[in-house]
Amino acid sequence: MTITIYHNAACGTSRNTLALIRNAGVEPEIVDYLKNPPSRDTLMDLIARAGLTVRGALREKGELYAELGLADAHSDEALLDAMLAHPILINRPFVVTEKGVRLCRPSELVLDILPQ
Repeated sequence: MTITIYHNAACGTSRNTLALIRNAGVEPEIVDYLKNPPSRDTLMDLIARAGLTVRGALREKGELYAELGLADAHSDEALLDAMLAHPILINRPFVVTEKGVRLCRPSELVLDILPQ
């Protein structure tokens, strides 16, 4: 099974999710999305396949969210623009497997899409 994790090594939830994937016996493709952010189309696809709204995929913690006034942003386009300009605003980790896509917060959500 091919697994891709959009990973931030500084994030405890992302590290825990990566460990759960490895404990399932799979070495995933690791995308450091801060250095290699997804394209707009890829990000929209991840969000849709995970069953989220754009706002649901937005990281609201941290000063940047407030500094950019994103609580007041009403369009998905504006939120996507902010996430692409500042990838730290993309909530993490997104995990892609043949069984689906999940935003793994909490980490244990990855178990639903790992091989048995």
